[in-house]
Amino acid sequence: MRIPIPTGRGGLGVGGLLLALALGWVFGINPLTLLGLLDDGQVQVPTQSAPQRPAGARDSPPKDNDARFASVVLASTEDVWQQELAQRGARYEPPVLVLYRGGTRTGCGIGNAAAGPFYCPEDRRVYLDLDFFAVMRDRLGAGGDFAQAYVIAHEVGHHLQNLTGTMRKMAEARGRLSERQYNVLSVKLELQADCFAGVWAQRSQQAKGWLDRGDIEEAINAAAAVGDDRLQKQSQGVVVPDAFTHGSSAQRVQWFRSGLQSGRLEACNTFAGERAGGR
Repeated sequence: MRIPIPTGRGGLGVGGLLLALALGWVFGINPLTLLGLLDDGQVQVPTQSAPQRPAGARDSPPKDNDARFASVVLASTEDVWQQELAQRGARYEPPVLVLYRGGTRTGCGIGNAAAGPFYCPEDRRVYLDLDFFAVMRDRLGAGGDFAQAYVIAHEVGHHLQNLTGTMRKMAEARGRLSERQYNVLSVKLELQADCFAGVWAQRSQQAKGWLDRGDIEEAINAAAAVGDDRLQKQSQGVVVPDAFTHGSSAQRVQWFRSGLQSGRLEACNTFAGERAGGR
């Protein structure tokens, strides 16, 4: 993936049961809630004195290539979604990307590596512990630049759902649904974010032509690596579909491909039809 990395100015501006706990909500909303991208060019980087850092958080402000890479990918998502919404007569309000290592306070509770990357609808921020990229590479076998780009694009997909009211409807439905019924909706929400990530990839490639051969395979591998069935098999040896919250490996790959091949938001209606049912 030929992404230019900016340097030199300003702040940056994405075994067993333990593994299941660390990755159960991977690429999703903070499990404490389930329920601006760049804000004027700004990516927030918590520092030791920042009020959002909890006690005990490591003093490791992310000022490395992973952070610069995340800021470039995020800016690309902003370009795509601003254009898309403008064509629909709407204004895209980008989220803020908060990069950290160790832990940070969020509008949805404490963010840490165990939660994985997540989007908080309460403060409209994408939270990314950059150490998660090492988890992807070393524990999940899902390394590569475009695998990381997919993670960021998926979380921005949740922001798009927040702007369009989908997440509000999810929150309203939670109180009247059983856990199993809500899990079905959660799967649909996550698969739609995967599809949105695919739409971004196609649109971004059209605009910049920065994907090399094999980049798409990296994203597909990452999507498959965090399927509920694969994680359940790793952690407990059996697969329990009724407990899925993000979708199977096959479903996540399917919906990412759907967005990638179509390049259209209309192809991402995971809430309609049998195909979206998640089972």
